[in-house]
Amino acid sequence: MAVKSMLRVRMSAKDAHYGGNLVDGAHMLHLFGDVATELLIIQDGDEGLFCAYDMVEFKAPVYAGDYIEAYGEITHVGNTSRKMSFEAYKVIKTRPDISDSAADVLEEKILVCRATGTCVTPKQCQRKNN
Repeated sequence: MAVKSMLRVRMSAKDAHYGGNLVDGAHMLHLFGDVATELLIIQDGDEGLFCAYDMVEFKAPVYAGDYIEAYGEITHVGNTSRKMSFEAYKVIKTRPDISDSAADVLEEKILVCRATGTCVTPKQCQRKNN
């Protein structure tokens, strides 16, 4: 059985790092880290450690007020390593062209970032699936 997780978050004004309320792309990696932590807790009963990203692609801009869904999945389980894949989608989009508080639920979510990486749960910390 594949271990999967999803997190939905609204990007706030404090997340905007650039002009035009653009959110720093690295914020998606922060969300992926939170998803990875949950995946490791489900898999091993421990938060584990994120070792490396193998690949990261930023596909579309994210703005303050947008809602993002971050998904993750464990794709391979080794002795202590867990390979994972991640995707982040914009599901609600702000509409500053209409008003400061306008937003639309998107009919089709927009892929904003994808990545793959490796986490490790030391053997002595693995409490599940042994």
